[in-house]
Amino acid sequence: MFIKSYLGNPILSPDSHHPWESIGAFNGCPIKVGDHYHLLYRALGQTKIEDKDVHLSTVGIADSKDKTNFAHRRQLVVPELNWEKFGCEDPRVTHLDDEFFVFYTAISNYPITSDGIRIGLALSPDLKTITTKHLVTPFNAKAMTLFPKKINGNYGVIFTYGTEQGNSTIAYASFPQKSDIWSPDFWQNWTNDLDHHRINLGRLNTDRVEVGAPPIEIDQGWLIFFSHIQNYYSESKVFGIEAAILDKDDPTKVLFQTSQPIMVPQEDYELQGVVPNVIFPSGALLSHDLIYLYYGAADTSTAVSVMSLSDLIAAMHPTPKHQIKLDKYQNNPILKPNPYYSWQAKAVLNPTVIYHHGIFHLVYRAMSNDNTSVFGYATSSDGYNIDYFHPDPIYVPRADFEIKKISNGNSGCEDPRLTQIGDTLYLVYTAYNGIDPPGIALSSISLTDFLNRNWSKWTLPIFISQPGKDDKDGCLFPEKINGQYVFFHRPGSDSMCVDSVDNLDFKDYRLTSDFCLALNFNHWDNLRTGVAGIPIKTPKGWLVLYHAINKVDFNYRVGAMLFDLHDVSKIIGKIANPILEPAHHYERQGQVGNVVFPCGQVVVNNRLFVYYGGADSYLCVATANLDDLLNSVSYF
Repeated sequence: MFIKSYLGNPILSPDSHHPWESIGAFNGCPIKVGDHYHLLYRALGQTKIEDKDVHLSTVGIADSKDKTNFAHRRQLVVPELNWEKFGCEDPRVTHLDDEFFVFYTAISNYPITSDGIRIGLALSPDLKTITTKHLVTPFNAKAMTLFPKKINGNYGVIFTYGTEQGNSTIAYASFPQKSDIWSPDFWQNWTNDLDHHRINLGRLNTDRVEVGAPPIEIDQGWLIFFSHIQNYYSESKVFGIEAAILDKDDPTKVLFQTSQPIMVPQEDYELQGVVPNVIFPSGALLSHDLIYLYYGAADTSTAVSVMSLSDLIAAMHPTPKHQIKLDKYQNNPILKPNPYYSWQAKAVLNPTVIYHHGIFHLVYRAMSNDNTSVFGYATSSDGYNIDYFHPDPIYVPRADFEIKKISNGNSGCEDPRLTQIGDTLYLVYTAYNGIDPPGIALSSISLTDFLNRNWSKWTLPIFISQPGKDDKDGCLFPEKINGQYVFFHRPGSDSMCVDSVDNLDFKDYRLTSDFCLALNFNHWDNLRTGVAGIPIKTPKGWLVLYHAINKVDFNYRVGAMLFDLHDVSKIIGKIANPILEPAHHYERQGQVGNVVFPCGQVVVNNRLFVYYGGADSYLCVATANLDDLLNSVSYF
């Protein structure tokens, strides 16, 4: 392993002789001044404020000649103003323009709430006296640090935005003037354009990233260490430390990053303390090819690890030029359950779509309060807003394999996928009667009858998967490949399978699971996968969206792959990270929480429209530029 813990760890521990640091001395940030080193750290002690017993944080400072042995410990920043009354936490120090900038997390209330966690700044000429203090952010944020040189003539900072609001992100801000750093007007304009300030480290929405050490300039760019907390919203969270290299002129661009933690808690002083099993990077020094990484251990002490810069860089991976997420429509959901119509009183979800002569035609799954699923119909002229809603279901259970056999149990027609081949629309869906395993059914209708809403013209459904075997997520390719009709489906194997047939009458044949795809799983899609909607033919290959869950948080996410145009058993590329994740209330709260589940997508004017169910309850849409999506694919 290229990183080693210092044998003398921890280098700073609580001191019972100093009440202000009797509980903790952690999250140290070093800075070299001449031939000496100073370590600013979070000192934690017990005190009483407004008749409240609190653990109060202040900023301590200690001195060293050798990077590891620190002495002469004293307080540097203490609470004095209302906006920091209940603590000054986690300092980051940078020297620029003959001045020391000490950023810290300022706590203004107790018990602590999100609006009481903001960023403070103390300015010092010598790390002995504080000349001025400023409240920096008017919103919830923490862990701000200043770049050690101006970028394009401006002061630059990175920090963790929205830490207590479920949508935390690492962001960058650039200031023409020093006073802009604490200007409310500046921050108001900055938040209006937040998306352009995010630093995308490509993590799942159930993980969390926070700014760690101040950036270090190296030949390749700005080296940062950050905290990556896996499974943050679960009891199985894992605190790790990772690294990335940002572009020198535009730090919002991630050039390289580690694909897994370079450190996780394992030493006794990391596993036991005020908050067990926590390590948090807070500072770093570069000396020739060696990096000294300082971190907080168990929110109790400060420790240091040493690694080779060249080894660290060799362990990093280039970040794709484009990392894309689908843009969710701001007025989602576009259709909700309606108790006035009993057949869709409980849920509307998992829509498929075709586009014809300027109209988006949506067919979606609807559920009644007795858990019967049928298909509804709606149209949109702009792809976002529903113009027409049909008051009755357009497709209902008609065959024994989908008619309810248990009162109030789930049954019916689920998860439709419409494919147009010539002048015929083929409807592939999951059929379930509540007793037998669900399977895949096929019906069809002429395009003319569909557009004229002659719903009685649907052909009688046929069961096309193996009887007695669970099979879902079926779809039909929109054209023959090598003279055959091609299906994707997901038998009980939890993986997508591909099947080819000569015709669609299924008199002597059923879909099999003889060839299932090896999907080259990542951390987010390593448990179950299924096709999302109908594959889209592009010059680069068949674009296939798929839903997936993993073994840890079980959230449904959506990814994208490219298949060979002539051999659809061959995956030629994949987007590494999910392009759609559950984040909003309509995706997190419903019949099944934390679900985004598309069954249809269509390209209009090079814009990909993806229609999906949110939390198994609502109808939603998200979009992306098709070229941007294809450019995000990593080829095998």
